[in-house]
Amino acid sequence: MKNVKRTPKYTLRRYTVLAVFVMAVLGLVYRALDMQVLNQAFFQKQGDARHLRVVEVPAHRGDIVDRNGEPLAISTPVDTVWANPSELVEARDRLPELAKALSLKPSRLVQRLQNNAGREFMYLRRHVPPAKGEKVAALGLPGVYLRRDYKRYYPTGEVSAHVLGFTNVDDQGQEGLELAYDEYLTGVPGSKRIIRDRLGRAIDDVERLKPAEPGQQVVLSIDRRLQYMAYRALKAAVKEHRAIAGSAVLLDAHNGEVLAMVNQPSFNPNDRSQLKPGVYRNRAVVDVFEPGSTMKPFTMAAALETGRWHPTDNVHTEPGYYRVQGHPIKDMHNYGKLNLGGIIVKSSNVGISKVALSMEPEQQLGMYRKLGFGSDTGSGFPGERGGNVRLDHVSEFERATMAFGYSMSVTPLQLARAYGALAADGVLHPVTFLKRDEPSAGERVMSARTARQVRKMMEQVVSHKGTAYKAKVANYKVAGKTGTVHKFITGGYADDRYLAIFAGIAPATNPRLVMVVMLDEPRRGGYFGGQVAAPVFAKVMSGALRLMNIPPDNLQMADRGSKGWGA
Repeated sequence: MKNVKRTPKYTLRRYTVLAVFVMAVLGLVYRALDMQVLNQAFFQKQGDARHLRVVEVPAHRGDIVDRNGEPLAISTPVDTVWANPSELVEARDRLPELAKALSLKPSRLVQRLQNNAGREFMYLRRHVPPAKGEKVAALGLPGVYLRRDYKRYYPTGEVSAHVLGFTNVDDQGQEGLELAYDEYLTGVPGSKRIIRDRLGRAIDDVERLKPAEPGQQVVLSIDRRLQYMAYRALKAAVKEHRAIAGSAVLLDAHNGEVLAMVNQPSFNPNDRSQLKPGVYRNRAVVDVFEPGSTMKPFTMAAALETGRWHPTDNVHTEPGYYRVQGHPIKDMHNYGKLNLGGIIVKSSNVGISKVALSMEPEQQLGMYRKLGFGSDTGSGFPGERGGNVRLDHVSEFERATMAFGYSMSVTPLQLARAYGALAADGVLHPVTFLKRDEPSAGERVMSARTARQVRKMMEQVVSHKGTAYKAKVANYKVAGKTGTVHKFITGGYADDRYLAIFAGIAPATNPRLVMVVMLDEPRRGGYFGGQVAAPVFAKVMSGALRLMNIPPDNLQMADRGSKGWGA
C-alpha cells in the first residue's frame, strides 16, 4: 500500500485569524460609537482643550474731551505682533519677508531671535496699523501672532500737550491729566475662549467669558477753541521776542475752571521721540518765579482791608528811592506824591513798600496766605508746586520787597487764581481742570468793596496813563497789572535777564475771565511786561470774550493808538 501525502488543515488558524479580525472591527466600531455617540462631549472637550485658548479682550481707554465734547485724547485700535522664537526659527528662510512686512532690518530681526531663543514670547513690533497686521498674518509664518491693542492719539497735538500729558506704550498715564485721572480712564479687560489652528492663529470665537469694560470719559473744563487761541498767541510772542519759554493761563472768574493753559516750548505727544523731561513739564503749574509788580494789587488790598487806608490817600515817593534796614528800594522815576491808585498805575516800588510797612505783618502776610500763595491750588495736577512765601519771622526789608513781588515765588496758575479773587468780588474759587456741573462756593478772602476798589485802580493801568496800554481790548474795560522782574540766577539777580508778566481781568465792570501771561527772558523788541506779555493777553482775551458771547461794557471806548511803557 502506497503512502499518501496528506495536506495539512489550518482550520483552527483560519478561524483564529478571522476571530481576531472580527474583534478588531468590532473594537473599532465600538470605539467610534464611544467617541461619536456615547462620550462625544468628553472627547470634544479633550480635543478643544488642545486648540481652545482663553485670551484677554483689551478694553480701550476712556476718551478725554473738552467742555463742548470735542475730543482731546482718544484710543484707536492697533495690532501688536509677537512671536514664539522656538517656532519661528523653523521658518528661518522666510525671515526677510517678515522683516519687510514689519519695516525691520533682516539682520536685526535675526539677532533678536537669537537673543531670545530660549523664550516663548517676544515682541516683534508694537502698535502697528491693522492693515499692516493683516499683511503679517497673511504670511502664515509659524510662531507669529497678533494681539489687538489700543494706541492713544491726541487730535490737538502740541496745542494741549502739557495739559493732557501722555500715556506709555501700554496705554497707562504717565504725565499730565492722563496720569491724574488714570484710574478713571483705564478700562477693565475682558476674556473670551477661541480656537487656534495648528499655526496658532485664531480661527473662531467660541465663547465670550467676560465683556471688556471701557474706561470712563473725562470731560475737561478746557475749551479747545480758546486753547488754540492762547497757544498761537503765546507761540508767536515767544518767537517774536526770542524768549526762551513762556506760559499762559485763562480761568473762568465765576468758578475757577481752567479754560486754557499753554506753554512754550511744546511737544507733540503723538511722536514719542519728542517725549523728553525738559520739554513735557507743564511750566504753568510746575515752574515758579518771582511775580514782581503783579503782587502790588494784593498788597494794596491788604491795606484797604485794614480800614486805615482809602483810595484817595496820598503817599510821598520822592526822591524816587528810600532805604529799609539799610537796603535801597528804587522807582524808575521820581513820581512825587501819589494816591493809592497812582501807586498801582505808575507801579511805584517806593509807594507800595511804604504802604506795606504801615501795616502789621499779619495784615500783609495774612492776605497772601488767604489768597493761596505758598501752597498749591488743589487742582490735582501731578507735580504742581505751591511756590514759596515766608510767613513767619519776616524782616521789614523782606516785607517791603514782597510787597512788589520779590523774596517770594509763585506759579502762573497760582497767580491767575489770586487774580480770580479780585475778579470775583473777593471770593477765592478752587481751581479745577474738570467741567463743573454745580457752581463753586469759594471762600471769601476780602470784602467785595475792596476787590472793586482795587479793580478800579487796575483799570487805569490799561490806559494811556499806565504801563499796559497794549492790553486794551476794543469795547471792553480791562483791569490788569504788569510785572517786569530781574531774573534770579546763581549769585544774585541778573542785570540783563528778565521775566515779563501781565495779569488781567475782563470785562472789568462785570468780570468773567482772568488771564496770566509770562515770558521768560525776552531778548528782542523789549522786555517790559507791558511791551511783551500784555499784547498776548489782548489777542487772546479779545477772541475769548467774543467767542463766549460776553457783552461789552465799554462801547464808547476810542482807540487812540498810544504806545504804553512797561513796569
